[in-house]
Amino acid sequence: MISSDNGASEGQPAPAPDHATDRGASRPGSGPGSGPSPAVGLRDGATDPDPNGASAPVPALASSHAHAHAPEPASTHPSTSSPVADTTEVGSAAYPRDAAERDAAPQFVLPLVVRVEKAAPPPRTDALETAARAVLTLLCDERATAVDGAWAEAVRDWQDARIRKVVRRARGAEWRRACELPGITVSGAHTEVRVFPPVPLDGWPKELAKLQVSGTELDDPQPPVTPGPEVPVLWLNPELEMSAGKAMAQAGHAAQLAWWELADAQREAWRRADFALAVRVAAPEHWAALTRSGLPVVRDAGFTEIAPGSCTVVADHPIFRGRPWEL
Repeated sequence: MISSDNGASEGQPAPAPDHATDRGASRPGSGPGSGPSPAVGLRDGATDPDPNGASAPVPALASSHAHAHAPEPASTHPSTSSPVADTTEVGSAAYPRDAAERDAAPQFVLPLVVRVEKAAPPPRTDALETAARAVLTLLCDERATAVDGAWAEAVRDWQDARIRKVVRRARGAEWRRACELPGITVSGAHTEVRVFPPVPLDGWPKELAKLQVSGTELDDPQPPVTPGPEVPVLWLNPELEMSAGKAMAQAGHAAQLAWWELADAQREAWRRADFALAVRVAAPEHWAALTRSGLPVVRDAGFTEIAPGSCTVVADHPIFRGRPWEL
């Protein structure tokens, strides 16, 4: 379920340590007609799918275990090196940026707020999946994709620089105040996440700046079920310990990488399916092969919780496996 509304906001600087993650990657495109180009890859924070279109090995899931298990892939497809510059688009406008230009550009962050009530906190996996779906929902919203959309400039500037997402938590009156700001609320099975248009690093609305960003811990009361082969899967690194908030931001990064690699028709099919996806922990014995498979990989800048350059999530979509995708 998705709901959206508009409200007024007032900027206020946010503390520097509140960066949940920073993963720099190029942006192949976000608006209509901006599907992936073979000349544009993902940079600095991710590797791109096999440019030859080869099917990457995909592990299966075991619903009775905390980690996903699969046969060892017979082969992998190393990703190619990324180009020196990339092209970013909003509608029909293109903005060439190289890595140095992105670092020098004004930096923005995508705020997400998860509702965590004391009496009924959401399950961890559902929260991660809902956060990823919230990011995708914003990326396809006409306020972000239309050339004259209310959020188009902010989304363009955010994607032209380092890609940052910060997840905060709220309950009760805090949640109600957050919902009065312009944004989109996305509901999972037991989770509500509200995503807001990007804001400058030091320009958080006061209603969001005072929300807690660290220490968001959630558990799964039951092991997550096995998703079907038609469902995109975001594979978490089994060797990393991340708070729920950190993992939610990383899942959002992985979903965004997958989105960038899809053509318009494939994006529309995913949107019609309400951005169905699964987040699962990969089997430890298969994680290294996943990172070499040619699938998009999120690499963290290491500002919080984990070491710089850590691979956190691999984005696996049926399209990347060379299979028809229908839901």
